[in-house]
Amino acid sequence: MAEGLLTADSARSLVDSVDAFLLDCDGVIWKGDELIDGVSETLELLRKLGKKLVFVTNNSRKSRRQYSKKFKSLGLEVTEEEIFTSSFAAAMFLKLNSFPPEKKVYVVGEDGILDELKLAGFECFGGPEDGKKNIMLEANFYFDHDKSVGAVIVGLDQHFNYYKMQYASLCIRENPGCLFIATNRDPTGHMTAAQEWPGAGTMVAAVSCSVQKEPIVVGKPSSFLMDFLLKSFNLETSRMCMVGDRLDTDILFGQNTGCKTLLVMSGVTTLPELQDASNDIHPDLYTNSLYDLVQLLQQ
Repeated sequence: MAEGLLTADSARSLVDSVDAFLLDCDGVIWKGDELIDGVSETLELLRKLGKKLVFVTNNSRKSRRQYSKKFKSLGLEVTEEEIFTSSFAAAMFLKLNSFPPEKKVYVVGEDGILDELKLAGFECFGGPEDGKKNIMLEANFYFDHDKSVGAVIVGLDQHFNYYKMQYASLCIRENPGCLFIATNRDPTGHMTAAQEWPGAGTMVAAVSCSVQKEPIVVGKPSSFLMDFLLKSFNLETSRMCMVGDRLDTDILFGQNTGCKTLLVMSGVTTLPELQDASNDIHPDLYTNSLYDLVQLLQQ
């Protein structure tokens, strides 16, 4: 199926046919810490039209509270309830699956995951703290780990090291029934406005290779996030539109869950990649950036 370029007509019929817009953040709303042009006006218009806005990000470095502050610092009013991060999804996955309260969670990731786990009432450790720890591979060196760890969560981690890889691997391999959860498998991401950086998928791949096991993925394109969204808001997927800059996560997530999909070219995906013969993920519509919606609706 060929995707369509967003036009004044298709923009109007899209807005008329949906009640909610699910918006990715990196590459759609901002790049690094810079707001993408016209985003503020677009969100304002969509709210004025009575649309529900939900911000769905795979970036697990921040908690919903921290993201709310980031939106504020960029001049956008967004409440915590409107934000769904993969760090929050990981905590909710444990809650919905009745994770035993006496078990601990080991985190390969940053504060966002630790904060959401603590808010959900789970005991967790690891994270940035373990980024400072080193291993000396000497004769007869034995690496000890906590046998009460019942889940390992792996997300984006700029402090990733050999210590964490070994700790996570031992928990998954040796603790009976230990869950291996990935926030997402994005290979890269716009961590700064200037360029792309390795994504959470690279850390997940390292642990996955070591334990020879596939993780449970809770972020996009996994439908777990959508199931949770539907429980939280009284919405139908057919009346939602997923807006994102990645084919393999955002657009696939929208398609897997029955949403309409709009690809914006302000982030990762380029037009040649979208139109490449080897690409088999096609959004319903595509456009340069979120702001095109405003300009087209005003025509």
